[in-house]
Amino acid sequence: MGNGRPIRQARRYLDPVTTPIDERERLELCDLFLELGADAPTLCEGWATADLAAHLVLREHFHRWPDDKLAAQKEKGYQANVARLRRGAPLVPWRVPGVRTLLNGGEYVIHHEDVRRANGLDPRPDRPDLDDLCWRMAGFTGKRLARKIKPHGLVLEGGEGRRKELGGAPRAVLSGGPLELVLYLSGRRSAARIDLSGDAAAVAAVTSTASGL
Repeated sequence: MGNGRPIRQARRYLDPVTTPIDERERLELCDLFLELGADAPTLCEGWATADLAAHLVLREHFHRWPDDKLAAQKEKGYQANVARLRRGAPLVPWRVPGVRTLLNGGEYVIHHEDVRRANGLDPRPDRPDLDDLCWRMAGFTGKRLARKIKPHGLVLEGGEGRRKELGGAPRAVLSGGPLELVLYLSGRRSAARIDLSGDAAAVAAVTSTASGL
């Protein structure tokens, strides 16, 4: 396996308009993997960057990832796993329009932040397409949480007039940028920069109920 030392590599320019979001997030995450090395922390409990890279390879190539499979994939080498990710996902289904953006794009956005936030990197303010994708994702993950906290409900406020009311009243109100909402709703609560307000009982229901993808 790789020795964990950062590898210097020139970043290539990725046009945020013409580069599909899943490809951009993948390539930027691969750059970050190599910069940080195999032993850097992530927000995924118990996983370093080497574990996360191996997981992503297994996921995209339709393999399950029990501990023995993950260990075997890690043994193939950190740099090899990152290189495999950089080559791109299989054509079906990960490059099918819609699937590639919402499912694979969403996966890479979250895992990119798993690495960024665990290593002290700030949110990215210059990515409006991230906001658009994450607002869609927040709708799906918010509905799951709203079902779990019945009879209470949930309001999502994502700024710039974005608002979703989920479930019945009274409701808790979760406010923040769309990416911050997704991090909170996917179980990365300590890293998410959000405000939680509203009905006290609904707020208590949210804080005591696990959420995740």
